[in-house]
Amino acid sequence: MQAPIQTRAPLRIQSLPSASTLRFSLPFVVLRRTNRRPVRVRCCATGCGNNPRPPAQQQRRSYPFDEIEPRWHRYWEENRTFRTPDEVDTSKPKCYILDMFPYPRQGLIRRSQQSEILNASGLRYLKEYLLLFCPKKDYANNAKFFLKSSMYILILLKSLGFSYDWDREISTTEPEYYKWTQWIFLQLLKKGLAYQAEVPVNWCPALATVLANEEVVNGVSERGGYPVIRKPMRQWMLKITAYADRLLEDLDELDWSESIKEMQQNWIGRSEGAELKFNVVSTQGCEQGVELPVYTTRPDTIFGATYLVLAPEHHLLPSLISEAQHESVEEYRDLAAKKSELERTDLQKEKSGVFSGSYAKNPATGEVIPIWIADYVLGSYGTGAIMAVPAHDSRDHEFALKYIIPIIRVVSPFDESCDLGGPYLGDGVMVNSSNSVSGLNINGLSCKDAASEVINWLERTGYGKKKVNYKLRDWLFARQRYWGEPFPVIYLDDTGEVVPLPENELPLTLPELDDFTPTGTGEPPLAKATSWVKTMDPISGRPAKREMSTMPQWAGSCW
Repeated sequence: MQAPIQTRAPLRIQSLPSASTLRFSLPFVVLRRTNRRPVRVRCCATGCGNNPRPPAQQQRRSYPFDEIEPRWHRYWEENRTFRTPDEVDTSKPKCYILDMFPYPRQGLIRRSQQSEILNASGLRYLKEYLLLFCPKKDYANNAKFFLKSSMYILILLKSLGFSYDWDREISTTEPEYYKWTQWIFLQLLKKGLAYQAEVPVNWCPALATVLANEEVVNGVSERGGYPVIRKPMRQWMLKITAYADRLLEDLDELDWSESIKEMQQNWIGRSEGAELKFNVVSTQGCEQGVELPVYTTRPDTIFGATYLVLAPEHHLLPSLISEAQHESVEEYRDLAAKKSELERTDLQKEKSGVFSGSYAKNPATGEVIPIWIADYVLGSYGTGAIMAVPAHDSRDHEFALKYIIPIIRVVSPFDESCDLGGPYLGDGVMVNSSNSVSGLNINGLSCKDAASEVINWLERTGYGKKKVNYKLRDWLFARQRYWGEPFPVIYLDDTGEVVPLPENELPLTLPELDDFTPTGTGEPPLAKATSWVKTMDPISGRPAKREMSTMPQWAGSCW
């Protein structure tokens, strides 16, 4: 039964003061009255039952927070109520709660508040802070802000009455802590699981840093709303794809809902197909000595490939652009660089592209086909290039209709009454799929059998091989910021070789800098700490430079 309508305005938490004006003496969260319209609330307290509405004089008065909460806060503090004993009773059931770190954003917790309140009630567990990065532009490199903000978070969490054992608090900003973050990185480097690669990244010129995909919303930075572009940069990566199959296999052992497991499977995105080689040729069909590797999940449709599509950021593209097409291609690449991957792969958006001016030869048909550039192909997936089969792929079909590219049907549905007004995406029998010169004939085979036959032919002729691919990508593990764990590596001046620091020299701490503003050259702020950057190899004594990027904000919370 619903409780009576309140006669007094409800309470709500007042906005707390900013970190810059905070006085560290708040004993409890400040509340104030609000003039918002009262709402009905359902009461679950004993005694409500089906009793009629009590008269106004019998209604409870508002919760006297200013009397009750400070008294209990003092009691908990003086009696160390939530302290975890050194000797733990192991007969009790074990409980481990993995919760979000509270992020100090100008003194606010925000997104983690709800889960904290749910998980902290009546429980005691180790509390950690993630304080190694503040994405707010004005504070992105201000260590003093973080110290003040962490104090603010401490007061706020205590005022909410969370049952944390504050004697067991740890901070990812302390060198004693991130020494082990750096040590873990060195172990990954030794095992080949940490490496460097030039990859297209989300670059925010205003923040002068790289952003993760989840930090970009509609082409702008999540915080600040600054424009973000795609830009190739050499970055540290963690090879999480090495564990893709294990991640999939171990899903069966998790007590999760099937819908969540399916989301994980789609995120990993394992697919089986083939990697093919298309030779770049002149308009007369003469090979130019350049091979374009292409990944496809439908090798059976190779006879229907009437054009190739390269991602705008493909590394071979500069060598393929003809002089006549150079201006058009560069304009298109600039436009594509301003779009997020989500925008580029949106199935509903109108397809766009530009001709590169180059051609390739289809190894199965021997036909010369054009090479196009389109933003619906991503440089980070597969090889960054696809063979387009417009008769049997919706995106390719839409693109081919727009740019008047031939469409050749190579799969006939089992059901002859099937409507073939558009691209046919289903299973069927192969047609128009034979060539005596290439020696490949898959006519009459089912799609599955044809795919196996094409892969065998590719491996016999050297035109390709069977390939397993994943949507899951290796983890970009570097940021162009000052405030983060320094990478424990150096680069030798004479060879550029990456040399890991000896473990006994950890932690490698950040230098103190007064000027943390972007360099304007694309280099991280640490480039300004010239005496820190320039160093010597501790083993050989040769001159070297330190890595100037730092680890991302969640490096310290991942172990």
